[in-house]
Amino acid sequence: MSTGDSVVLLTGAASGIGAATARAFADDGWTVYATDIRAEFPADIRERCRCLELDVTDEAQIEAVVDQVIEETGRLDCLVNNAGYGVAGPVEDIASDDVREQFDVLVHGPHRLVQAVLPEMREHGGRIITVSSVLGHTASPGLGAYSAGKAAIESLIDALRIEVAGADNIHVSLVEPAWVDTGFADSALGSLNDEDRTPTYNRTYEALEDGWVLTGGPLATTPEAVAATVLAAATDDPPKARYPVGKFATFVRWTHWLPARLQDPIHRGFGRASSFLGRWLR
Repeated sequence: MSTGDSVVLLTGAASGIGAATARAFADDGWTVYATDIRAEFPADIRERCRCLELDVTDEAQIEAVVDQVIEETGRLDCLVNNAGYGVAGPVEDIASDDVREQFDVLVHGPHRLVQAVLPEMREHGGRIITVSSVLGHTASPGLGAYSAGKAAIESLIDALRIEVAGADNIHVSLVEPAWVDTGFADSALGSLNDEDRTPTYNRTYEALEDGWVLTGGPLATTPEAVAATVLAAATDDPPKARYPVGKFATFVRWTHWLPARLQDPIHRGFGRASSFLGRWLR
């Protein structure tokens, strides 16, 4: 895909993976529309990108932003669905409203954006790239809501890829990191219920608070590595359906094919080991 005058619309671009991705596309010569729920962008992104406020749960705002991009540039070559956050805690203890809000961002948000950009892409071609997670294939204790949201968006995007396969020059890809060194862990920890915790899940809470379940420790990759993968999905000819980010992400993804009697002890064991190591390294 030629990137000479190409235009990308990117969500969740004020920090972490999104900010790194905005820089990667700008470095590659794209016109970058960087959006986030609060328009508080790093100075370099403000200088190099066109920064807009966008709440992916607001359908009217999505339509207005997409219309603005097309009106100003006459095209939209790539959509990157990146906006997201994590709700942490055992499934029994998570509030239903928190799960609903999680799905509104992780699943319904990309769906709204896909619906908004496809009419333009059907005319001129384009790419839709969604930043998912290997947890969409292999759930983690204490991250059930997040894993469920990622599993749902994986299925939605898989269906979309098959449905648009007959369209000229529309390509759909998923980017699947494991842990990434961003503010995700702090945000997820902030969502933990500090009261009314079911005692049965004390070890799960300890693993979330003390260990590497959320951060990945030395196994975490960089936002720049994910950004480079997103850019590859936007420029490869042809692009792949899935892009795991790094060897560990590939390993975690393929544990999905193990029987549950083998998968479950792996995840339980990792939570206990990470809790121990987290306390030991303090």
